[in-house]
Amino acid sequence: MYPYILLIFVVIFYAGNILTGKALNDLPPFTIAYLRLLVAFLILLPVGYQSARKATPTFFQYYKPLLVMTVTGVAFFNTFIYASLKFTTATNVSVLETLIPVLTVILSTLILKENISALQVAGIALSLLGALVVVMNGNLFYIADLGWNIGDGIMVGAIICWAVYSLVVKKVMPMFPSLGTILVMTGLSLVILLPFVTVEWLVYGFPPLWNLTTILGLIYLGVFPSFIALLFYNTAVERLGASKASVFLNLLPVVTMTGAYFLLGENVSVAQVIGALLVILGVVMTTQPKVLKRKILE
Repeated sequence: MYPYILLIFVVIFYAGNILTGKALNDLPPFTIAYLRLLVAFLILLPVGYQSARKATPTFFQYYKPLLVMTVTGVAFFNTFIYASLKFTTATNVSVLETLIPVLTVILSTLILKENISALQVAGIALSLLGALVVVMNGNLFYIADLGWNIGDGIMVGAIICWAVYSLVVKKVMPMFPSLGTILVMTGLSLVILLPFVTVEWLVYGFPPLWNLTTILGLIYLGVFPSFIALLFYNTAVERLGASKASVFLNLLPVVTMTGAYFLLGENVSVAQVIGALLVILGVVMTTQPKVLKRKILE
């Protein structure tokens, strides 16, 4: 159960990532991405430096996959999300994020040759349907009236980034030390994003950071989605594979809905509860097909 517990926390942290990113909408996207990575780097430096230094020859030997993981999973995945939230709603982002498991499964089957059973495919489809029911509050036809815009196109970049990242993590992450690698990827991402954020600051000016909400939001983004969630997700992908791990992302709308109910007092409809149950059933079908078959036969 260990990797599944990790993935539940990943979903919780990434649900907070979307909500916090939307709350910090006054900041330009590259600024949010850069400052959260700076926070993560400062936290990681004392705990990951020694392992990163020892693994320096490995980093140079396998620099290509390291750069791919850095660009897709650390530098630009969240940057695309923050940029899309400037133009679109958190609902649209949640809808589009449900496509990540589908794309990951397709790429895992084609590239990594992962074996996906018919029951697992059905589970992925069911969890996708359930996630859409939650976001659309049972009215799936409403998806055509969401007001799609350039932000949704930007979000496609995030979908591709995370699917590619998941595949590369499964293939090469066991060769790297966990903390040291996240530290190196975070540091490289700061270098990669520096020209973009510099242009933003020249155009918009350096954002004022004396607002307590902004500071706390950036600290959250730097600690949880940027560091802890990444560490947990990498561990889970190593143990479960990219397909099984990515399907947990369909729990994002469910977790967001639950948090809104308990923390914000928002109403939850019967359709959304049904959608949540469909997502959970779909995740179980995808991750535990043998156990589910045995229970059915019994």
